Amino acid sequence: MGSDDSPKDGSGSTAVPDQTEKAASRAAQVSGHLKTNDKSNTGRRRRKTKEDELPADYSDILGQLQQLRDLAATPDNKKTGYVRQKEAGKLWVRERIEKLLDKGSWREVGSASGKVQWKQVGPVKEEIESFQPTNNLNGFGKLRGRQVVLTADDFSIRAGHADGALYEKTLFMEKIALKYKLPMIKLVDGSSGGGSVTSIKAQGFAYVPPMLAGQETVAQLNAGIPNLGAALGSAIGLGAARLVACHFSCMAADVGSMFNAGPQVVAGATFEEGLSFTELGGPQVHCTNGTIDNLAANEADCFEQIRTVLSYLPNCGTQIPPTITAEDPVDRQSPELRSVVPRKRERMYNPRRIITTVVDQNSFFEIGALWGRTAIVGLARIGGKPVGIISNNCENLAGAVDAAGAQKIMKHLKFCDVFNLPILQFVDVPGYAIGTVAERTATMRWGVELMKAYYTTTVPLFNVIVRKVYGVAGGIMVDCRDPHARVAWPSGEWGSLPLDGGIDVGHAAELRKIEKEAGLDGRKARWRELLTEYTRLMNPVRSANSFNIEEIIDPACTRQLVAAWCEQIYENELPERIVKRMGGQLQPVFA
Repeated sequence: MGSDDSPKDGSGSTAVPDQTEKAASRAAQVSGHLKTNDKSNTGRRRRKTKEDELPADYSDILGQLQQLRDLAATPDNKKTGYVRQKEAGKLWVRERIEKLLDKGSWREVGSASGKVQWKQVGPVKEEIESFQPTNNLNGFGKLRGRQVVLTADDFSIRAGHADGALYEKTLFMEKIALKYKLPMIKLVDGSSGGGSVTSIKAQGFAYVPPMLAGQETVAQLNAGIPNLGAALGSAIGLGAARLVACHFSCMAADVGSMFNAGPQVVAGATFEEGLSFTELGGPQVHCTNGTIDNLAANEADCFEQIRTVLSYLPNCGTQIPPTITAEDPVDRQSPELRSVVPRKRERMYNPRRIITTVVDQNSFFEIGALWGRTAIVGLARIGGKPVGIISNNCENLAGAVDAAGAQKIMKHLKFCDVFNLPILQFVDVPGYAIGTVAERTATMRWGVELMKAYYTTTVPLFNVIVRKVYGVAGGIMVDCRDPHARVAWPSGEWGSLPLDGGIDVGHAAELRKIEKEAGLDGRKARWRELLTEYTRLMNPVRSANSFNIEEIIDPACTRQLVAAWCEQIYENELPERIVKRMGGQLQPVFA
């Protein structure tokens, strides 16, 4: 019998032919399944995508956001508002932000806010048909490396009115600045979210005006969180208020103006017709009445002034002002100061020359040069340490404190107090201003307010008595701190009244009698005798003999003495002051 070559199953029996076919079919199925799951297999079947299916990576949402940002960042060159903006010689809002802040530091908050017209292209899909961005930009940026909060108007869109500003953003940023103690920069060109009658139509009712962010703004001012603003166009209504409610403000001379209401509203209310923005509230109005602190040549100068002022200030009142390395030696002597004050007391001198000679070279930044001109105030550094500067100005009313001068000094005292800036004061004051103009402008009322400011502020103050210290005005300036920190130059003189008027008052009866008996020549002769006698008695060395003045110094050595005082204040007193402020024991008030 021959051999049997037929296939067998596992038991040794012959396999059924259809079982073999089934096995081959199963293997083919497995092989096909593996090929189907192979991503390289281009022939695999795909599930048909629904027409309105949304992408899993949210690229549609991100794309819409980017589209809105691109639209907001791209000006419409044909738009009337933008054309007017450029024809007026003004920068567009995003150009301003780019020029003010450190390169690449701008981070916008609310970048997609504004009015969008949507077009439906599917059951749930929409496309952006048109977009009107908000006209008040808010965000974060850096000024010379320091983080700040910034708000800026876009006058080319709805002139900054509330129906385009979304003021909720500004309120949010005010809260952020207060919470995280970040300086607030305000570039005003419009109403900064102020009202427009078109809001009534949009809302369907007339609203009772809210004062959003008022509380937050006042809290920032008193907390010593720098609020710095610039008028880069027309600051109107609420925009004007936000600008003036700053620690420091400036106005661009070529494009800036500010008013409670524009020329059209004024014409209807007061019948003052045909006023231009400049005539109503330009730099010659508000930079000379103290509403705006400083005049700037243009927008770029505004930006530079803001950067400069911030460089002297801490981020908040619970910090010490930032110091820098000084290249000007603190022991530098200045022999030219020995002759800067004329021996003849009726002659004037340049007080700014004294300031710039004593402080670090090129560090003096004057505030309010065009108003309250009987006084000079500003910021400077001594040995790299920021200080506030106050000086009488003998070139205007002989340095007598008038109403405007009192207001100017008062504001600066509070400014320095909230920012922990020690004050260096150069005193040459013949008293309060006198005469009909002084009385009509309420000089005494403002003089008393100035007295309150001197005695309620607590920041350290060092007095250099350059020449005159007379009357109540002189007393409050040099006697407001206990113990005193003060010195006098050899040119110093002091008393209740200057000699010229004081002799006439103190010896009135005697002089009248002499004139009656010996005539006018006899009166003049006696007056000259009295002048000589009092001049001898008023030798400042006699006051030093009685320790009525703590020390009379060589003017050439003023800088090194002041620098030593400043070093002591920054090392010892300011750290203690910070602790008191953090603990609530010391609460300076600016607003």
